[in-house]
Amino acid sequence: MILGTLNFIPETESRRLEKLREYQILDTHSEDTFDNIALLASQIFGVPNAFISFVDEERVFFKSNLSSLPFNEVDRKHSLCSLAILHDKVTVFNDTYKHPHLMETPYVSEKGGIRFYAGAPLKSPEGHNMGTICVVDSIPRETTEEQLGMLKTLSRIIIDKLENKLRYNKGIKSQINLMNIALHEIKNPLASINLANDILIKDISKKDKMTTMIKSSVSRIQSKLADLLKQSEEEENSDVILAIEPVDLNEVFTKTLNNFELLASRKRQSIELNCECNLPTINADKAKISDVMHNLVSNAIKYSYKGATISIMARKIDEVVEIEVRDEGQGLDDDDMKKLFTKFAKLSSKPTGKETSSGLGLSISKSFIELHNGTISAISDGKDKGTSFIISLPIAYKKDEAIMHHEY
Repeated sequence: MILGTLNFIPETESRRLEKLREYQILDTHSEDTFDNIALLASQIFGVPNAFISFVDEERVFFKSNLSSLPFNEVDRKHSLCSLAILHDKVTVFNDTYKHPHLMETPYVSEKGGIRFYAGAPLKSPEGHNMGTICVVDSIPRETTEEQLGMLKTLSRIIIDKLENKLRYNKGIKSQINLMNIALHEIKNPLASINLANDILIKDISKKDKMTTMIKSSVSRIQSKLADLLKQSEEEENSDVILAIEPVDLNEVFTKTLNNFELLASRKRQSIELNCECNLPTINADKAKISDVMHNLVSNAIKYSYKGATISIMARKIDEVVEIEVRDEGQGLDDDDMKKLFTKFAKLSSKPTGKETSSGLGLSISKSFIELHNGTISAISDGKDKGTSFIISLPIAYKKDEAIMHHEY
């Protein structure tokens, strides 16, 4: 075992490594910004070598390497940076030869090795030390408090840059997610418009009904695009805001049925409503609950065979309303159940009418239901035995219990 202190692993190591992965800095090319910061550190101390390092699980990666060292990573067990991240203060060895245990690392003991080292930890906002900005020389040196303070300031500048980059990347990811949601949500209305147009061409007598459907579908697309723009404007706050209002679920169910009646009839399928007469009005975001029903019924049609029956049921149980969407489709196996609500999940079931699937619908639905403090789950007896999706929604929405920061 080399350098027991260097081999020491902090108790928070797993969380530290998780944060390091978030920064996406490992194995990236050199950048002028980091090299300039390292250069400034070397000038402050008047030394020829400076590094910006990140301590990975078993290695230390140099994002900036201002030295004659011909490679950009070393074993963690041999690096003085592994020791420096164990402390929040600047680690200084004015002369490593005065610390016998350090002679066990080849980067100190070899000819022209490290005699002077000063490293300030790169401390994340969560308190994890990601790595160091350090200066190195092959001769002993003394330091001043002013120099060490400036090295600490440079470490904070590096973390600020990493955090800004992280926020930027998350913003881009969120915008992509919003775009994916919008594209997913307008796909079914477009299919309805296309179907209605085909029917109009063949049978002009159905003009009134088809015109109503086209108008409804266009309105839905416009609403989705408006929501996308609104959420994009609000993205800086990272909050998903619910428009809570009294919602008549029977109205939502009826509208869902009307929207999918033509698509279902195309596959000779039927949609049945079976709701309790005294179903209460709930406090919810009507648009988002409608989106969830839209996704579930769309999937039921898509993955059920011709002639199947799709059932929408709802009942009051204590202080919640339980909604069930049941199909007679291909069902789910154990592997499907494990990844059911994850984004872009590829399940064993295939659309029975050559429809397409983005793999986003169930993930979006889960997000919307959880925003209401509700739950969504699936039950299936196995392949070709159908699936039931069960939603539980509180009748009275309580904002302080909601998940307000939720990533789709």
